[in-house]
Amino acid sequence: MPDDVPYILGHSQAELRRLMLQASIIQPITRRLLQEAGLRPGMRVLDIGCGTGDVSLLAAELAGPSGSVVGIDRSAEAVAAARGRATALGCGQVTFRQAEAGAFDDPDPFDMAIGRYVLIHQADPAEMIRAAAAHVRPGGIVAFHELLLAGEHQTRPPLPLATEIWDGVLAAFASVMPHPDAAGRLVEHFHRAGLGQPALFCETPVGGGPDSPVYAWLVQSLRSLRPQMERIGRPVPADIDTLEDRLRAEAVAAHSQLVGPHQFCAWARVPQPGREGLSDFE
Repeated sequence: MPDDVPYILGHSQAELRRLMLQASIIQPITRRLLQEAGLRPGMRVLDIGCGTGDVSLLAAELAGPSGSVVGIDRSAEAVAAARGRATALGCGQVTFRQAEAGAFDDPDPFDMAIGRYVLIHQADPAEMIRAAAAHVRPGGIVAFHELLLAGEHQTRPPLPLATEIWDGVLAAFASVMPHPDAAGRLVEHFHRAGLGQPALFCETPVGGGPDSPVYAWLVQSLRSLRPQMERIGRPVPADIDTLEDRLRAEAVAAHSQLVGPHQFCAWARVPQPGREGLSDFE
């Protein structure tokens, strides 16, 4: 992401742990995206904004030993964590570099460029899609998985505590993010990037019962965003150390289900000569 757009969640050890929890919840959605977009064994993949490496490692699994993955992120802390995880897993076909998409340089084109939760941080989402496409061979694939940070938090039956947390998270994001609604405008952004009409789908994580990871996901997000909430004068729920347990107890007692943010996925092929502006999915 550009240097002039802050990443307000930071890269503390607590935030890196939150990212790994988040990945465990949404990884099946990203897997579906990569498979439907056409990631196959032997492909060379670029993961933009790789964070702690979850998408890179998933892509490496799908690309197999004959494929390779390069993950890039501007955070040295995230890249170090990603390298450590790849080493621990013995995943030698993945490499990680500290770089931004616009400044990253590689002599060989990629078969696919992917990004998860990247466009919401961009001053111009279409420009990021163009930057991703610039690293991909003609006929290759550009794919993004984004969450929609807009709208009411849905719980049925309603949970006042969940609503309070969600409203605070949204307010913190909206105060600094240029495009919290980027997921809801992927068709527009892909067209502006020159890739034509993308293929699309949307899935939504839903949690409930005593063992759902959604409670921890929501509360850990609030913890990472707490400094920003305080900067904008947004009240932080009291007794944050007991918040997850209280949220779980409230949900279980009410037999409620918590609906997470909608996950939008889109992909398109980089135009080949003679097909500029057209997608292979049209």
